[in-house]
Amino acid sequence: MASGAPVELLLHFAENRARSRIHIARGALSRLGAFARETTGARRVLLVTDARVGALHAASARRSLERAGVQVEPVLVPRGERAKRVGVLARLWDVLAANGIGRDGAVVAVGGGVVSDLAGFAAATWARGVPWVAVPTTVLAQVDASVGGKTAIDLAAGKNLVGAFHQPAGVLVDPDTLATLPPRERRNGLAEVVKTGFAVDRSLWSWLESNLDSLAEGRPAALAEAVERSIRAKARVVQRDEREQPLPGPGHRNGHAGTRRAGAGRAALNFGHTLGHAIEACLGYRRLLHGEAVAIGMRAAAWLSVRVVGLAPESHVRLEAALDHLGLPVRVPGLSVPRLLAAMQLDKKRAQGEVRWVLTPRIGDASVPRAVESRLVRAALAHSGARPARG
Repeated sequence: MASGAPVELLLHFAENRARSRIHIARGALSRLGAFARETTGARRVLLVTDARVGALHAASARRSLERAGVQVEPVLVPRGERAKRVGVLARLWDVLAANGIGRDGAVVAVGGGVVSDLAGFAAATWARGVPWVAVPTTVLAQVDASVGGKTAIDLAAGKNLVGAFHQPAGVLVDPDTLATLPPRERRNGLAEVVKTGFAVDRSLWSWLESNLDSLAEGRPAALAEAVERSIRAKARVVQRDEREQPLPGPGHRNGHAGTRRAGAGRAALNFGHTLGHAIEACLGYRRLLHGEAVAIGMRAAAWLSVRVVGLAPESHVRLEAALDHLGLPVRVPGLSVPRLLAAMQLDKKRAQGEVRWVLTPRIGDASVPRAVESRLVRAALAHSGARPARG
């Protein structure tokens, strides 16, 4: 996209013989119908979006699908994390049943990461799995939620606790849809660009540091290139490790040895998420957006990385500077250390009763999750602004 030319990626997943075709191009939304037919073969689809995105893009998406001979059943879901609930999922199942959409049909998700997570999980669970197409319309969804096949809904106990790996048959990325994003939503997505660069892709990180002004201002060319670079980086990781399995690396459980091999796994993309997800759960998925919570989580993870795995202090400073430049939050908003520790006990990366953190000894080389001494975790939470008393 740096040259403005369309980008086409084809991901292969050997374990389940799945394929995921990613197409990135300005104006791509107008080709949705042809793309959905090419990737799924479906002539009937459930088109899932929310009210805000629907008002902006649903009509174009539906026209394109119908021009390609696809029968469309549209469904609007609530905005934000409220959509990722069992009741909303059940409504999608009911609509699929009422319209006779089976394995010869498909689900099309047009919207942000919440819509992708929900609609993808509906596709994963309906009729034991039907194809789906992601049309991400936010920075967060384009760089993160739409690639890799993670689908899920939330429970009151925690984020994404019920889910499945279900690769989208197609991902259609149109950078022009980002023009309608409010600045806060743009910053929210850029947090995940920071994460991908700092955790797994040093070249993306270097590019990002050189383009912070353009990204902070929301310049379209910079956003489009950030999206392409992030998708390429994530695609490399998830093709190697589709289901977030620990990769072997001698000594990776203690110290630094083997970190480089282990860091190639998909779990490295959870850098900042141990605390980030806990913050979201404690706030009832209100007040902070996902990327905002992850930004605070990354600051804590980098603080721990300096003390546990030898990250250079100047690298921690560079991360803080990038997050600050993009206007992302610094402090935990009014939560206590005990409450956050309790929320982290439900983290999916727990093993043998221990909460595990993704840390990195150097930029672009995050490790598999590891247990961290309780004393240090409490200190990291306090450093991030969490209160010592319950609340």
